[in-house]
Amino acid sequence: MPWIVLAISGCLEVVWATALKASDGFTKPLYSVIVAVAAFVSFWLLAYAMKLLPLGTAYPVWVGIGAVGSFAVGIYAFGEAASPMRLASAALIVIGIAGFKLAEG
Repeated sequence: MPWIVLAISGCLEVVWATALKASDGFTKPLYSVIVAVAAFVSFWLLAYAMKLLPLGTAYPVWVGIGAVGSFAVGIYAFGEAASPMRLASAALIVIGIAGFKLAEG
């Protein structure tokens, strides 16, 4: 259960990061509210997952989900570059997330 909560929390990190970009410096109220709500719920779920998972596992996995998810949204929604080096770097993050999960058992 804590891994599912952590995954949802990481996905919400992608939501608030994307909304932060779309808020145009908090000048668009709807996106600004989405940032606040998604960030609050994301942190709350992260805190819950940390009750059962080690800090050194939960936080890096949360950041990794957010980083790779935001990277993907940047490519698909905002037309950002998908160069081989950027894709390889994202793949390394995914490998790291898998490593934390496998090490946890």
